[in-house]
Amino acid sequence: MTDSIRIAGPEDAPALLDLLNAAYQPLREMGIRFTAVTADLDLVRRIIRRHTTFLLERDGEAIAMVSVRFPWPMGEGHLASYPFIHWFAVAPQLKRQGIGAALLDHVEADFLRDRIKAPAVYLATATRHPWLAGIYERRGYGAFHRQPSSRGEEMVFLRKILLPEIYNDLEVGELAHALSPVPAAVLAEVRAG
Repeated sequence: MTDSIRIAGPEDAPALLDLLNAAYQPLREMGIRFTAVTADLDLVRRIIRRHTTFLLERDGEAIAMVSVRFPWPMGEGHLASYPFIHWFAVAPQLKRQGIGAALLDHVEADFLRDRIKAPAVYLATATRHPWLAGIYERRGYGAFHRQPSSRGEEMVFLRKILLPEIYNDLEVGELAHALSPVPAAVLAEVRAG
């Protein structure tokens, strides 16, 4: 039995769609309409093209996946300036075996923290989902925002700080910038156009 993690390509879309359909069946039954729940092959291909999608395979079979959206394609609904864990799925027959945790560890620590140097990462889940928020909180995520999704689902956003020394410097800097008054000379220049 050999597990490997790699970045998915367009040829992986059918296997990822099958994995999503199986993993998100309980949410479908609950009436939670995340994009991963209603995805079709074209959307899976689009996600693979636009976002970094990690695929965990066991002996060549897709058993888990996670996609990471980066904040630079503006207009995609980014709430924070950090990477966003978008889709996450584990084959239902393999849940509670540490597979999802191993994949998230790889993405959070090896990729986002150590390679990308992302100060933090965030994700969202439905507030009425009975167990997901708790799973993420045990992984070090903390809630920082709530809002309805475009599909009307009440969402909770959770953030995990990966590099505290960078995160704290950036957050303090952003807060100071947001709170500091704009000099009168700059305002006059902007108004003069």
